[in-house]
Amino acid sequence: MRELKWKKLASEKVYIDRWFQARADTCEFPDGRIITPYYVVELPNWANIFVVTSDEKVVLVRQYRYPVDQITYELPGGVIDKGEDPKMAAIREMQEETGFYSDEVSFLCQLCPNPAINDNTAYFFLAKNAVLGEKKNFDEFEDIDVCLFSKEEFLQLLRENKIQHGVQLGPVYEALLQLNWITIQ
Repeated sequence: MRELKWKKLASEKVYIDRWFQARADTCEFPDGRIITPYYVVELPNWANIFVVTSDEKVVLVRQYRYPVDQITYELPGGVIDKGEDPKMAAIREMQEETGFYSDEVSFLCQLCPNPAINDNTAYFFLAKNAVLGEKKNFDEFEDIDVCLFSKEEFLQLLRENKIQHGVQLGPVYEALLQLNWITIQ
């Protein structure tokens, strides 16, 4: 197979903020062609968790998403703090956003949310037999409702295209496979 990796010749930060940074790179293709600028948005890594209670209820968060002007159902999750283990971040986010906790947390997958322009990674986990514990602890600008759905209700949400967070759909189906809620034929 031929070499596809680009060589970075130069890089300049063009925007810096607490939430993300952007840079303009000059890159060389293996055949010598130069592309400039190639914009890269530097975003933090994040972790999400598919939470299921012992009575097979799926725990989702419901919130307004300003960029798309929609109220969405999503997996609990958020940014991984510097130096934090992704699994510990997912567990922390589950507790902070939903008040649930679980001793049965396993890795589902990791994905590059948009590898064409973003440099971050999203990590996904499955929490089984989750129980309601401490009260929620939202971040300053979080406005979240916690929603529980039976297995049937959750599968209906999927059929009705009510889960709109595109990066979460693959891991959701992986969780459903691991839970034996769906099968591949």
